[in-house]
This record gives sequence, structure tokens and C-alpha cells, in this order.
Amino acid sequence: MSTPAESVAAITGQPVRTATPLNVIWRVELGDGRTVVAKRADSGQAMAEAAGLRWLRVPAGPPVPQVHGHDGHWLVTEYIPAGRTDGAAAERLGRQLATLHAAGAAAFGAAPPGGPQQAWIGAAPMANVTGPQWPQWYAEHRVLPYLRSAVDRGAIDAAGARAVHRTCEHVEELAGPAEPPARLHGDLWSGNVHAGSDGPLWLLDPAAHGGHRETDLAMLALFGCPHLERLLSGYTDAVPLAPGWQQRVALHQLFPLLVHAVLFGGGYGSSAVAAARAALG
Repeated sequence: MSTPAESVAAITGQPVRTATPLNVIWRVELGDGRTVVAKRADSGQAMAEAAGLRWLRVPAGPPVPQVHGHDGHWLVTEYIPAGRTDGAAAERLGRQLATLHAAGAAAFGAAPPGGPQQAWIGAAPMANVTGPQWPQWYAEHRVLPYLRSAVDRGAIDAAGARAVHRTCEHVEELAGPAEPPARLHGDLWSGNVHAGSDGPLWLLDPAAHGGHRETDLAMLALFGCPHLERLLSGYTDAVPLAPGWQQRVALHQLFPLLVHAVLFGGGYGSSAVAAARAALG
């Protein structure tokens, strides 16, 4: 297996001056003066993330790192030096997210162009299978597969599974007004919102696909995005949300909570069940 430096040199066509490990990534300085990030990933994960990052780069949308390339083991992207966030940057990101979502997708569940159908959300497999209507697609391809896995690993018991199934049975009446497929980041928790040293907030590590725009916003709320109220203010000033969106937050949080129950177990299973019951009201 090649080293990070060898792979980065082959992918970028530049000699490597230094390669420094930073937790799960490497910061690499190239011979031409650029600094890039190398992330360990198998070919499918690298292909999915690269396609997602490219798809999310829309005019006036949120900044995302440039993709320099990938091989069977490493994904190489632009390095974004860290800075500090503030309310103004969050409000600007809200407007940019509205622009990104409005760029649309071919269908609910559509993969980014060039991205694989079998993709990933974090370390969990995620199938980009398309559907014409969001409620049925969400239940069938985003909720129920992870519920089955969570039950198999013991993170959710039979009573909890019945609660999630009841939510899926009523998903059409809970989903609110129909909307066209939005272009989603897909894994938009606060850890994937990166404050750059140049001021803007950048989006990292997507699980991009076509979905409902409220899902991205609900995931930001789930794990405590700083200045969330300012972000939502910027978003709704640019493009209003459908009436009743606050009551649908738990429905949209059900998917990421189930993913976490599959990956980490613990209290995420009970949190997913609580979200399912809250969605029902």
C-alpha cells in the first residue's frame, strides 16, 4: 500500500515536501507551495465524497474544498486553514445553503453525477436509490434500512421498532407540503461546518444526494450548530420554509439518529425512538 506522500504526489503530480498526520487526515505541503489534505478512504468512499464535493460547488453556494483527485486509498482535497465563527458568518451560510438546496437534484435519492449508488454517510453504507415522492422514499430508503440494522445490533428494542414503524406508516401526513428534490450536503452536523481563517464557513465531508431541504437544517439543529438562529434567519430571508417546518424537525432527525444508533449504539437508539414519537405528536 502506498504512503500518503506517495499517493498525493501521484495524484497531484507534485513532489511532497512534508506530510503531517492530523487525527484521521494528513496535511501535505506540495513542491509548488500548495497545502492539501489527504484522507484515507477506499475507492468507493473516495469516489462518493469527491463527486459530492464537486456537486456542492454551486455559484453563490457554501464554499467547499476543491477536489484534487483520488486513488484506491486516498482522497486529496484543498486544505482550509481554521479560523473562528461568528453570527454574521452563520447568517451568510444560511443564505448560501438556501442557494445550494435550490440548485436541485434529479430525484430524491439521486447520487451526484459520477458518484456511486452505494455511497456512505460517515462510516455507514448509504444507498442512493431514487424515488418520485419524498415521504415514501424517506421511509423506505433512509429510515427502515437503518432501523433494521439498529435492531440487529440491539440498539433498539421491539417496542422502539414499533414506534418507528408507526411514524413511517404516517409519513405522508407528517411530511408537510410537497417540495422538489433539493441538493443536500446529507451529513450536515456541526462538525462538518468548518470555520475558515478567511471568514466564511465551509462544508466538509458530505454524503450528498437529492433529498428534502429540511433534513440538512434538522441535522444542524440535532448536534448544536453555533449561531443556529442566525443561520436559520439567513436561510428563511433568502427562501422561506414551508409552514409547520418546526414540527417536522423530529421527523427529519430520525434518519441521522438511526445512523448513529447503528454506528455507536448507546443512547442514540432511544433518541431515535423519541424522535419517532415526537414526529407523531
